[in-house]
Amino acid sequence: MTPLSAPLAFHDFQPDADDFFQDAAHGLSKPQKELPAKYFYDERGSRLFDEICDAPEYYPTRTEIRLLQDYAPDIAAIIGARCVLIEYGSGSSRKVPLLLRALREPLAYVPVDICREYLLASSATIAAAHPHLAVTAVCADYTRLTHLPRAYPCARKVVFFPGSTIGNYTPMEAIRLLRNAARLVGEGGGMLIGVDLKKSPALLHAAYNDARGVTARFNLNMLARMNRELQTDFDLNNFAHHAYYHAARGRIEMHLCSLCTQTVRMAAHGFHFRAGETIHTENSYKYTVEEFQMMAEAADFKPMRVWTDARRLFSLHYLEAC
Repeated sequence: MTPLSAPLAFHDFQPDADDFFQDAAHGLSKPQKELPAKYFYDERGSRLFDEICDAPEYYPTRTEIRLLQDYAPDIAAIIGARCVLIEYGSGSSRKVPLLLRALREPLAYVPVDICREYLLASSATIAAAHPHLAVTAVCADYTRLTHLPRAYPCARKVVFFPGSTIGNYTPMEAIRLLRNAARLVGEGGGMLIGVDLKKSPALLHAAYNDARGVTARFNLNMLARMNRELQTDFDLNNFAHHAYYHAARGRIEMHLCSLCTQTVRMAAHGFHFRAGETIHTENSYKYTVEEFQMMAEAADFKPMRVWTDARRLFSLHYLEAC
């Protein structure tokens, strides 16, 4: 543990670079090539994602922020006083201040993110804005987080998981993630989670293919990161962003499409691409309220409250661990 400045502390469990190499080699060896979406989030990728969130076509961020603004008192009342708030994938922590201002005497804030640079900057900002709040930043893959660096035996623990990031996981992966969160917070603990709702495919297509091309740059940045960190030789001009809604699976699929026949090197590996072949980089599942609540129940959570906007674009769920 490296103390920074009271009340801010930092714990570094960032995955080893070998994990990135092994995950990339395994994914690119599959018949449908793929790369784990968590590797989008180096410093540049995190900044590009913030730009996506501000794009006019990208409704989830502004809709979720409005829900938090409108219902923060209700959410704070159900969470209760002196909680430990744990944010999965905290990024720039742009939404959590809305919640922290509404909560009654929160005991601690624990942001968890895989990008060390972004985590340090955002957690320092939160600590400065809330000088009486203990902030413990954890650089880690939140899907592997099984315990907190500091025990809070008498406090109610609540995971805050905004942004509809749960949609990046297959339903079975999502249930495992939710079950791990239920164990982390313990019986009576809670989870406040943002979930994107099913809607018009045209609206979804626009959200993941913004006119300014920010999502395309975000997608391609994965390859740029691999070139820098894994010494691959991807030519970014030979790949194009491709995102579409797969109605039968209820998800947006994001791919990088090879524009020509080519071979990419990574250490001793050579990965051959046909023209038109893709790397599957991300899913974004959409759920009805009822579909998500059934998943939560399968993961040892009891659905307590749900808030949606008037257009039913997005939902916020509060769950209690059984």
